[in-house]
This record gives sequence, C-alpha cells and structure tokens, in this order.
Amino acid sequence: MSYPQLKMYIDGEWIGAESRGTHKVVNPATGGVLGELPLANAADLDRALAAAEKGFRLWRSKSADERAAVMRKAAALMRERLETIARNGTLEEGKTLAEMRIEAGVGASCIEWFGEEGRRAYGRVLVRQPGVRSLVLKEPVGPVAAFAPWNFPVGNPARKLGAALGAGCSIILKGPEEAPASTLAVLQALLDAGLPPGVAQVVFGVPDQISRHLLASPIIRKLSFTGSVPVGKHLMKLAAEGMKRTTMELGGHAPVLIFDDADLEQALSITVPQKYRNAGQVCVSPTRFYVQESVYEPFVKGYAERAAALKVGDGLEQGVQMGPMANPRRLDAMESFIGDALDKGAKLRAGGKRIGNQGFFWQPTVLSDVPQGARIMNEEPFGPVALMVPFAKEEEAIANANRLPYGLAAFAFTNNARRVNRLGDLIEAGMIGINTNQIAGVDSPFGGVKESGHGSEDAGEGLEACLVTKAITQM
Repeated sequence: MSYPQLKMYIDGEWIGAESRGTHKVVNPATGGVLGELPLANAADLDRALAAAEKGFRLWRSKSADERAAVMRKAAALMRERLETIARNGTLEEGKTLAEMRIEAGVGASCIEWFGEEGRRAYGRVLVRQPGVRSLVLKEPVGPVAAFAPWNFPVGNPARKLGAALGAGCSIILKGPEEAPASTLAVLQALLDAGLPPGVAQVVFGVPDQISRHLLASPIIRKLSFTGSVPVGKHLMKLAAEGMKRTTMELGGHAPVLIFDDADLEQALSITVPQKYRNAGQVCVSPTRFYVQESVYEPFVKGYAERAAALKVGDGLEQGVQMGPMANPRRLDAMESFIGDALDKGAKLRAGGKRIGNQGFFWQPTVLSDVPQGARIMNEEPFGPVALMVPFAKEEEAIANANRLPYGLAAFAFTNNARRVNRLGDLIEAGMIGINTNQIAGVDSPFGGVKESGHGSEDAGEGLEACLVTKAITQM
C-alpha cells in the first residue's frame, strides 16, 4: 500500500504541481519525504472562488434529502476505506494507527450526521392579525472558506466539509500541508458519492497568502478556522472587512482539578492516555494539573510512572502508545518550554528529552511544582508534557483554572456531588468533563470561550453557523 500522489481539487479538476511551487510532505517517524504537494497560486484561488460561487447555486438548489443521500454514501465509503485512510494519516501526521482508525470513523460519522441534520434546518410561522403571516426561514449563508490544521487531518476537514455541505453551502477548504492525503481522502469519498463539481474545492499553500486572497473576495460569506489564537485574531480582522461570519476554534491550555475525594486510580487511568494521545498535540489536551495537597505526591508519582512506561515509536508499529510529534518545530518548542520551566524551579519527574535523532520523537514528560511564572504555565505547549501544581482549597483551584485567557476545555475529578455542580457553574470553559474525558461527539457542540474563540463546531450549533435567518411577512 503506497502513499498516494498529491493534488489539489478545483472546479471538478485534479491539479498537480505543473509550474507551481511544492511542499515536501514528511513522515514524522523517519524524516523521509512521502510526496510533493502542489501549492495554489493566485490564479488557482481565483478559479476556486468562481467555482465556489457557481457551485453554491447548484448545491443549494438540491433538496435536503438529495444532499443527505450524497453525504450518507460518502460516510459509507469512508468506512469501507478506513484502513487505507488511517494508514496514510499515520504516515503523514504520526499518531498511532489505533488513534487514526478512531478518527477516521468519527470523520465518517460527522459527514453522515451533518447530512441528516441538514434535513432539520427548520423555520417557523409567526401568526399576526388575520390574513397576515410571518415566515422565518433558514438558508445557507453562502460559500465558506475553511482552514483545517494538521493535528486531526481527517476529523477537522470532515467537520468543516460536513457543516458547510449539510447546510447547503459550497466550500473552499485549505487543508494542512503536513497531512494532505487525509484531507483528500474525505473529499474523494464525497466526490465518489456524487458531490457535483464546484461544490467543494481543496487547496494547499502559504496560509497567509491563501487567507488574504480568499477573505478579500465578496464571494466568501463565512470563515471557519481551527488553529492558534494569534492566527485566529489575524483572520478575524481580515473577515471583518467584508462582515463575514466567523467560527473560531482556537487554542487551549486545559486545566485539570484533582480533589482529595477523587478516585485517583480512575483519574490516572483516564488522564494519562488522554494527555499523551497524538503526542499531546490536541487543543483540548489536559495540561495544567492542579492537585489537592493531601493527594499531590501519590498522584504525581503515579502519573510519572505511567508516563515513563508508555511505549513510544512509529505509529504503524503494533503496541506503540505514542507516536512522534508532527514536525521539528514541536521538538524545538518542547525543548524551550521545558528548559525554561526547569530554570525557574520546576522538577522533572519523567521524560524531558528527545528520543533518538531520526524522526520527531519526544519522551512523555511530567513536571511537578511548576511555578506560575514559567512560560509553559501561560502558553499552550501543544506537546506531551503534563504540569503538576498543588493546591489547598477549592477556591484556589478554580481561580487557577480560570487564570488564563484560554477557555476551551477543562476537566475535574471529584466525588462530591455539590462540588460537581459548583465546578460546572464556575469554571470558564466551553467544554467541561467531570470524572470523564468524553467531552466531544458529532452531536455535541465543540468550541470555547474567551480567547479560545467563539461559535461551535459539530452538533446543531455547527450547522446553524452555516445558516442565515430570513423573515418574510406576507399579507
């Protein structure tokens, strides 16, 4: 099974690297080149915009049942091709094959769910005086520009394609240059299921050039972005010039509150695999662990032992529990973050170093007694490192959880029922898991508050973000 040839897709045509710049796609487990990816130029983007405008008129004219049938068939094709999709995803992004299988399955469910939810974009009738009616209708917002990151190379494109297509919109998706084959696999399933040419385009290229070009066009009516806070703020400024709708799923720095009445074994069993899945390159990854003083040392000791025991290696190898980081930039970031924390007085309890000199592997790392002034306590590390800090009282833990401008995900472990209610009320995050890490699902809104963004992906909220409301009064 070989890695596929890489192309872009614009206006019904697969486009290769002829007379275009290219990007080398690298296997993060070996550092070897997998393929050459063509990068879009200005003419390609103009063509994509024109196709999206035409494709929107075509796709919105289809009935919700017709759109759902295409998306349902695409989901079935993704499930049939799951092993190929998962293997290519592991090759280009690095996460374990087991994780990629789950992600590909969730991506298929996302496409299917949005197709079905598009059939339930209900309006309503307002009764006025006799003979007068006001109709409230939901209509697709128009062509969508979407930007998907590399850390979930199937899941992120699937949710962006799913929401736009389910609502009746066309879409131009800029996929991740690090992991393009996964994005193209989702698109291929939709095309094979009968998605008309021009409804969806997939391009790759220099992010700032593509975002400026697409968002300057009046054709684009909606922006969907998943990525860092600084880039999200930059794109919002570009979108504001055209009053374009935005859904922004930005960075996080998830706190985890461990109380002395929690089941520590349960907390360890849940949070250790969750922390190190995809080598910590997850926006909702548990990172800042605030542990009550009476159970602090047992929890830290147990966490460090489990982290050190994880098997790290090529995600395609059987038994591997954590693959490499996706690119060499993440290795540099880990070295800088951890070095700064140690210089400021943190204690290294596990890991802390690069593994070997081939590929981008980093040891699962645990730091304890990390001072609040360390960079890693204030900036999203996006890597396989857990930070441990003791606390005395509940109020202190909640204050620490809410201290940063991030508000994407948060977690807590306690068996006190009244505290459960308080935590749900007082923690500032878009998603909170209490005694669980299960905070996401295709039918559950995914999004943050504060500088972690606004709007939600997935669920009815994700579809609603691609719809506009129209009121028609008739006499």
